[in-house]
Amino acid sequence: MADAGQPFWSIPVAEMLGRTGSAPIGLSGAEAQQRLGRAKLQAPRKGDGRVRGDVGLLLNQFKSPIVLILVFAAVLSAFLHDPADSVIIVAIVIVSAGLGFWQERGAAGAVAQLLALVRVRATVLRDGTPREVPVEEVVTGDVVTLSAGDSVPGDCLLLEAVDLTVDESALTGETFPVGKAPGVLDPDTPPGRRKNSLFLGTHAVSGTASALVVATGAETEFGKVSERLRLRPPETDFERGIRRLGYLLMEVTSVLVLAIFAANVYFHRPVLESLLFSLALAVGLTPQLLPAIITVNLSHGAKRMAASRVIVKRLASIENFGAMNVLCSDKTGTLTEGVVHLRSSLDVDGVESVRVLAAAHLNASLETGFKNPIDEAIRTQAPPDISSYRKLGEIPYDFIRKRLSVLADRDGSRLMVTKGALSGVLSVCSLAETPGGAVPLADRKKEIDDRFLELSLQGFRTLGVAVREEGLGDTLAREDEAGMTFVGFLVLSDPPKASAAQAVRDLAGLGISLKVITGDSAPVAATVIRELGLPEPSLLTGPEIRHMSDEALRSRAGSVELFAEVEPNQKERIVLALKKAGNVVGYIGDGINDASALHAADVGLSVAGAVDVAKEAADIVLLERDLGVLVDGVREGRVTFTNTLKYILMATSANFGNMFSMAGVSLFLPFLPLLPKQILLTNLLTDVPEMTIASDNVDPEVADRPRKWDIAFLRRFMVVFGLVSSLFDYATFGLLLWVLGANQNQFRTGWFLESVVSASLVVLVVRTRRPFFQSRPGRALALATAAVAAATLALPLTPLADLFELVRLPATFFAALLGIVVLYGLSAEAAKHVFYRFHPVGRE
Repeated sequence: MADAGQPFWSIPVAEMLGRTGSAPIGLSGAEAQQRLGRAKLQAPRKGDGRVRGDVGLLLNQFKSPIVLILVFAAVLSAFLHDPADSVIIVAIVIVSAGLGFWQERGAAGAVAQLLALVRVRATVLRDGTPREVPVEEVVTGDVVTLSAGDSVPGDCLLLEAVDLTVDESALTGETFPVGKAPGVLDPDTPPGRRKNSLFLGTHAVSGTASALVVATGAETEFGKVSERLRLRPPETDFERGIRRLGYLLMEVTSVLVLAIFAANVYFHRPVLESLLFSLALAVGLTPQLLPAIITVNLSHGAKRMAASRVIVKRLASIENFGAMNVLCSDKTGTLTEGVVHLRSSLDVDGVESVRVLAAAHLNASLETGFKNPIDEAIRTQAPPDISSYRKLGEIPYDFIRKRLSVLADRDGSRLMVTKGALSGVLSVCSLAETPGGAVPLADRKKEIDDRFLELSLQGFRTLGVAVREEGLGDTLAREDEAGMTFVGFLVLSDPPKASAAQAVRDLAGLGISLKVITGDSAPVAATVIRELGLPEPSLLTGPEIRHMSDEALRSRAGSVELFAEVEPNQKERIVLALKKAGNVVGYIGDGINDASALHAADVGLSVAGAVDVAKEAADIVLLERDLGVLVDGVREGRVTFTNTLKYILMATSANFGNMFSMAGVSLFLPFLPLLPKQILLTNLLTDVPEMTIASDNVDPEVADRPRKWDIAFLRRFMVVFGLVSSLFDYATFGLLLWVLGANQNQFRTGWFLESVVSASLVVLVVRTRRPFFQSRPGRALALATAAVAAATLALPLTPLADLFELVRLPATFFAALLGIVVLYGLSAEAAKHVFYRFHPVGRE
């Protein structure tokens, strides 16, 4: 809201409130809704160019250039030739578009309901009271309240802040959290020093704050400097495969259409009729409902996965979920219960110590960072009286120092307490406290290290606690973390989860290996794995990774089951190394330090209780942090991908076969083998059974292994089974022309019937790798197939026959048709058996 000459960080709060039409108590609910409505109207179109809403979804059904040209040619034909045929062609195109719209609209609604379960929300003041709203509904003038782990929903000017630090690495590249406080700054203040401002794309690490939103979306600093707000997420293998399939079909279509059109013109057939026929061929070869059916399949799978307590945020990630063969996860909450217990607080000699507990309790009670189970476990102990302490400052935990410090005052005496990873605490200590007084740390260092190792080998996570009382002022800086006195240990436990061992074995049964990535010490992590009865893991530690090149890590990572003492930036390196080794990698994370690894993974998984930045980075959100939930979700994901692939295999092979046959025979017949409207009706009817594929049954062995997209496999399948289909089309041509002596209309009717019936029934063969009689189809698919076959055979006997120029055929044809369809089914079954000998389950 600040003008170009006066940025908002240089404007006093009172003036900025006036400019935004807001107040310290925020906006009224009605005003916020009006502003949201105006913002939506003014918002630019998405990067994919789609018009918003139902109208846009409907228009998307007509975006194919081939369909638009066909409609134009049909309209032109209405003026020059045959209006009735043109109306029928346009009507069929509209019905196909309507089916796609209906399917996609229902799918989009279902997905929106699922996403609402894991939507990132912000706390704003509306009508003077705190209210949680989706972050995309935050508007300029809102007053937001923030605490550790919250994402900043827009560019903001601070109103109040208590010990607030913010991770601005996404915007400035600064590694350490930046302290924030209200104030007025010079207009030329560089980004890293704008202490009174918060920016979209950052998140709170510690403390609390209230802030005035001055810009949202593309108007923010992040929106101005980052293309991420305007670009789609990186393509998954599935999206890339669909795009490449489109190119393949476009190439085949272009060659066929141009060749057939040229040939028909060469044979002196009417140009407009030849154009309509060629375009109808193009539409027939292109699976028109492919986008709708893919969306329906994926959304149907997302609903089934939601029943397994797995929410899919990005539908295209389902393919990667099904193809995943490596899962990276922390041990907390997956291998363990995720509930931390404080077992003991020990002094340097290993004796239970009230002083250590009191110091730790003061630290845990005064810190304002992200809520974590360790501090909660400390605070649940019988609390010492800390009411006389007044907090003066805090240095929040970060993953480089691995410690947290607070400074407190009691009656003029300063006390600084630091707790964290033992190595991080000892690095700022020069003394160790003993019953006889403080001694040089070096005198007790070996004893301290031995005790830490002993506790770790018992499976206990052990932290260090240190204090400092001399030479402290009224504020706290990183330089004050020096010359401290080590007072003792905090001994923590997180019991192994009873179901974890079976879940790990179930994942292995699905072809997924688990890689545990933890910041805990190697002995602690290895002990937990042993207690679960799992095999002794191969180990790689953070310090070892630090000295490894990316190539060395890539060659080593695949054989390692446990990565311990890992730093946050190393998580991303491990994920990238596993990906470069050819794996499809999933990563579960719920913390602030997991965002980069979640982005790097093929499929990022988070949990419902994760911090905002982790949920935003994730593709899939688990409603429970449990590997058992993940196992069920993987199975459903593979079923969804398999059914989507079934449709693509069925549609492309059947359409290719029909169009190849039609293109070939049209060169030798004195008339068009099918009229354009008959081609389109064939395409529409054969799509009906395939629209039910989302609910089809999947053979269990197909879902037991990871499956990947393979465009070469699809191309071979389309050609092989298309040619098998075409072989029996030509058998039908011979029967009609040389045995039955069919005239023009009888030929078209006979081939129309054979084409639709055979294409519908062969779906039951192609849908499974097993012999078709050993794999039961879904109820909806079986009923739709039977209904289409029956309706097609009955069509020449109905009043619609005249519209589509279909005629009655002699009974001998139907007997011959039955024989052709049976032989076709048996041949397709034999071809399938031979084809899959070279493509066993799990390779595609």
